[in-house]
Amino acid sequence: MKLASRIMWYVSTRGIAPQVNFEGALFSGYAPDGGLFMPEELPQLDRETLCRWSTLSYPDLVKELCALFIGSELIPKDDLNDLIDRAFSRFRHKEVVRLSRLKNGLNVLELWHGVTYAFKDLSLSCTAQFLQYFLEKREKHVTVVVGTSGDTGSAAIESVKGAKNVDIIVLLPKGHCTKIQELQMTTVLKENVHVFGVEGNSDELDEPIKTVFADVAFVKKHNLMSLNSINWSRVLVQMAHHFLAYFQCTPSLDTHPLPLVEVVVPTGAAGNLAAGYIAQKIGLPIRLVVAVNRNDIIHRTVQQGDFSLSKAVKSTLASAMDIQVPYNMERVFWLLSGSDSQVTRALMEQFERTQSVNLPKELHSKLSEVVTSESVSDEAITQTMGRCWDENQYLLCPHSAVAVNYHYQQMDRQQPSTPRCCLAPASAAKFPEAVLAAGLTPETPAEIVALEHKETRCTLMQRGDNWTLMLQDTIEDLSRRWRGHALNASQ
Repeated sequence: MKLASRIMWYVSTRGIAPQVNFEGALFSGYAPDGGLFMPEELPQLDRETLCRWSTLSYPDLVKELCALFIGSELIPKDDLNDLIDRAFSRFRHKEVVRLSRLKNGLNVLELWHGVTYAFKDLSLSCTAQFLQYFLEKREKHVTVVVGTSGDTGSAAIESVKGAKNVDIIVLLPKGHCTKIQELQMTTVLKENVHVFGVEGNSDELDEPIKTVFADVAFVKKHNLMSLNSINWSRVLVQMAHHFLAYFQCTPSLDTHPLPLVEVVVPTGAAGNLAAGYIAQKIGLPIRLVVAVNRNDIIHRTVQQGDFSLSKAVKSTLASAMDIQVPYNMERVFWLLSGSDSQVTRALMEQFERTQSVNLPKELHSKLSEVVTSESVSDEAITQTMGRCWDENQYLLCPHSAVAVNYHYQQMDRQQPSTPRCCLAPASAAKFPEAVLAAGLTPETPAEIVALEHKETRCTLMQRGDNWTLMLQDTIEDLSRRWRGHALNASQ
């Protein structure tokens, strides 16, 4: 456990890009070789450390994990603590993350007490603080480009709105996210926030973003970066969810070996799954269950080794998980293969070429050892929401219901069960349509109701427009503006 004082290096899962430190990984998003950044070596937490961490609050767990994976030469400990305190200062709940203990052994970890009522507030508020810390030090400007299926966009906007060294461009899928999600983005009228409504789904709007990021010279010239869940700093902060889930739900820390806790992770792009698997690799005794909606590529991968796209994204009640390409699985494959970047690169390049890969036998058997999975229909989502309300007067959002559905299945089979914690990524307040579909009454907080009456700003990207060109033009315009500001400031 003496790793905190050393520099932590990051390497690409595809093995070609040069290694970088945390700052390099933070500003890159994808590695230049198309891979994702991962720590070159993982620290191992001993029992003593776990026992010490077991009494920590959520913010303090984030501080410990970040200190471990960033290194104090990059961000001294006092600075790091201040950044994380600032990141969580706007959360509605004093504990930041709260566990609800409900009937029949149901534990729900509420990750949604941030400004936009979704778990992404947790990691993005920290990521934005890290960004601004380095930008101010280096007197630099970045343009953040984000594609969103609903929640990432608003959480990213909230985390950087009004920041002087950051512009943010968000592409949202017009008509494919809920009205509330859209309003949380289009009503932020800050000068550094630029929202585009795309006539397409979230996979289609990722295309122009990928094209722009593939032009390495353009990315460098305009200091572009992404804040999607490929960004390592988001995965890092999300590891804390799993530690808190474990410490809140473990029956004891006195037994040898430490007891297991099952963590049920509802996911789309697999960021929370990658975070959980890394937590497990560094010594947290959790068993992972991944729960998806009808977009079931992760479920098929775990069950059959079939990592292939379906014909189309299916629209479901758990809309933020309506994702075809779970890009963080690349991190999981890399870890499972023993950090073998050749295997990972071959696998991912084949997937990018043909959209279909059968995992090598050995890799698939390792995956099914470390993860259990399930895929949940809309009907099961509404039934779970109804049952949880009937038993507890507790409203689940449809994504949380995807996780809780697994718990109910296990209960009904009367499996002798390990303690289990279901991650709840969003508040039901954001998904009144789903709450109504479950035959329940939405409860809408005043600040969400107020969105209806605010002025909105959004530029349409219509079918037939050249989305890539529109994106490039906006980025060039923002760069010119920043250079103008910088010039005036220096005169």
